[in-house]
Amino acid sequence: MDGDFKVAVAQLEKACLIDSTNSNALWMLGYSYYHSANYKKSIAAYCKEISINPTDATAYYYRGRAKGYLGQDNQATPVDREQYLLGAIFDLTKAISIDPNGTDNKYYQTRGIAYREYGVFKLQAQGHFYDKTRAINSLKASVKDFEKVLSENPARADISALIDISKQKLNDALKRK
Repeated sequence: MDGDFKVAVAQLEKACLIDSTNSNALWMLGYSYYHSANYKKSIAAYCKEISINPTDATAYYYRGRAKGYLGQDNQATPVDREQYLLGAIFDLTKAISIDPNGTDNKYYQTRGIAYREYGVFKLQAQGHFYDKTRAINSLKASVKDFEKVLSENPARADISALIDISKQKLNDALKRK
């Protein structure tokens, strides 16, 4: 559809009404919702696609990314944010277990971001959502994922920058009382 994801959504919704078991149409619908920034509908489409094709690593990847975006929404409740961020980590871990090498380790890179975001959330949260230990463990996991990506492609300056950010947040967390 030449990158017009809103038109693609309209066409794919029709296709999925006709055949709700068409894994390819559901995958494309989830992808089109994702690129239209309709993350909740993207998640729902990928859930249906995964129920049909549970070994589709890219479906877990995009569902995880959509959950990650929703988990970063400061307008969401802490319960929802935590659920989305943990869901993103789970989905990305599932994608890695299905396809450990991914495409240039993008699953590890994206999970590293999700771990970092979860760590930051746990440090900024109030009440029982605040958890310094979980934050530190999550930030360490973030660094580890980014280091894996960098070890396989040392020229990735963007990954070096992501490692630096996670390490800084980890150092800040370790200094907290």
